[in-house]
Amino acid sequence: QVATVTEYGAFIKIPGCRKQGLVHRTHMSSCRVDKPSEIVDVGDKVWVKLIGKEMKDNKLKLSLSMKVVNQGTGKDLDPNNVSLDQDERKKRMFRDYTSQKITLEAVLNTVCKKCGCKGHFAKECFVQPGGTKYSLIPEEEEEEVAGAGCEKDKKTSLADNSSKKRKK
Repeated sequence: QVATVTEYGAFIKIPGCRKQGLVHRTHMSSCRVDKPSEIVDVGDKVWVKLIGKEMKDNKLKLSLSMKVVNQGTGKDLDPNNVSLDQDERKKRMFRDYTSQKITLEAVLNTVCKKCGCKGHFAKECFVQPGGTKYSLIPEEEEEEVAGAGCEKDKKTSLADNSSKKRKK
């Protein structure tokens, strides 16, 4: 019998036992459940299966599932716990790899023996003899330094051009 309904699941009173167990919203139905109150109400009688026991702070916590039990007959739909094992594997598959960045510095700092350009090895070189040579685009810091040098060159060339115009 459903004792209480929360936003994350429902607590179930087990007949013949003083303990209550939790049916998490992920174990209420094979479909996604956003609000457990849409599935069960306090006082409803439901069929559940014990899927886990955990001792935490000297208290026994019971995990229950409704989705592996036929709610009409009470028959266990997953007697060998195959679907529970699959659910556990799915949870383990998703890992956060965003903190592990891949750096290609070892390749980027290399110089090709075939064409003399940076960023690749000779065996990966695509330059034909006498063909166009390609190299890596400089990073932002290098561009700023190069850009500052170009601005100085432009100023001196402008000064030279203006003096040439005056002479004419």
